[in-house]
Amino acid sequence: MTFLLVALVVTAIVVLLAWRGLSSNDDGSQGPAKPSPRPKSRPTRTLAPDDDPEFLGEIDRKLRGEDKSGS
Repeated sequence: MTFLLVALVVTAIVVLLAWRGLSSNDDGSQGPAKPSPRPKSRPTRTLAPDDDPEFLGEIDRKLRGEDKSGS
């Protein structure tokens, strides 16, 4: 009889811990806070064609007639 009671209490504790563990992952309000992703030290910036020095140099060469590509 005592063994059955201990087994029932241990089972209840295991179920309770498993239930709390699963519920803390669902809503995020319980448990330790998840670390936020670390931002890059220097974000890369995409250059538009009119900001790209190589593109601007190519346009200047084409306008002056120095382009040898034929287009």
